[in-house]
Amino acid sequence: MSTRRYRIVHHTTMRYEGEVATSHNELRMTPVDEPGQATLEARVRVRPLTWSTVYEDHWGTQVMAMEAQSPHDVLEIEAISLVERSEVAVEAPDTGWEVVRSADTQDRLSEFLAQTSRTAPPQEVAALAAQVADERTPQAAALALADRVHSALTYEPGITGWQATAADVWGTRRGVCQDFAHITLGGLRSIGIPARYVSGYVTDDPGEIPRGTSAVARNHAWVEVWDGDWHPIDPTNPGSVGLDHVVLGRGRDYDDVSPFRGMFVGPPLEELDLEITFTRVG
Repeated sequence: MSTRRYRIVHHTTMRYEGEVATSHNELRMTPVDEPGQATLEARVRVRPLTWSTVYEDHWGTQVMAMEAQSPHDVLEIEAISLVERSEVAVEAPDTGWEVVRSADTQDRLSEFLAQTSRTAPPQEVAALAAQVADERTPQAAALALADRVHSALTYEPGITGWQATAADVWGTRRGVCQDFAHITLGGLRSIGIPARYVSGYVTDDPGEIPRGTSAVARNHAWVEVWDGDWHPIDPTNPGSVGLDHVVLGRGRDYDDVSPFRGMFVGPPLEELDLEITFTRVG
């Protein structure tokens, strides 16, 4: 069985135009612990920090709620984790449309079938989804739709903001991974396939990182569809979701799993620096 062990360092620096009196934030930067992914160590350092608490949210994501109540013009966050990724044998599901669309499934997974303001699909996206709804299995339909979304969109960093919706992005046909995921989710849900948003990390360069070396990484988003079990699909990077994908959390859309969110009292943000590195240690 193939395994990879990574030391992940996620460093965020927020510089303000002046002195901030206080800030209140939620951080989702600790990888989940589940079959195929073992989080062996995890810690989050915040400077300055007045208090913090850690809890697991409704979706199973670890959240650190924190406050910095002393005046500051820079807020630094460093999340460090040691994660082991391994291959998990997944049997091909013997699940057809009748099970996915059954009343039991539709009720049990209703949270992942309901559209949100971010995923509500434009008419053209719903039409694309309808075209693949006659595939043999829901998973085959999901793969076909992800391929069509990938072909229709151009990946362009910085073109959309964190608040962008599927409708916004479809209008320009340009966006980033969270936009590819939202459009795919909207299409899948429109034809009755339960689908959820996945937030995590992936390395910038494809391929295996040699042991003892480091690679630049980034926050990433992909989707999982239910076809008797949950199966990952990456509409931004076609192909299998492999051992270089590390899961931070899951939810209905980006709002449920954003790595950093909060508020502050003081002058506007002047600069945001983000650096994520993977070091292969095993």
